[in-house]
Amino acid sequence: MRSTKASAAIARLNERDADHRYSLGINAAGLFYLLRAAPGAKPEKVSDDLPLDEFVQLVNRTGPQKKVKISKLDVAFEKQLAGRSRTE
Repeated sequence: MRSTKASAAIARLNERDADHRYSLGINAAGLFYLLRAAPGAKPEKVSDDLPLDEFVQLVNRTGPQKKVKISKLDVAFEKQLAGRSRTE
């Protein structure tokens, strides 16, 4: 289970960043570290050894982020909520 959560985070990162290939490493103490390789290059370690939850947070912050799609209805709803909080 531990490595599944970490490997899923790596898979999401690889989908977001086409310029590099990311992978994870696990040391003897069970801590995770992030490896990054440019196409045709050798992987290099780019993070410290981290526990699972910190590693997943690091991977989620790394690389380009997906833009969240917001519909016109969501924008209108946000405006409506902002207007209500000012009047109350």
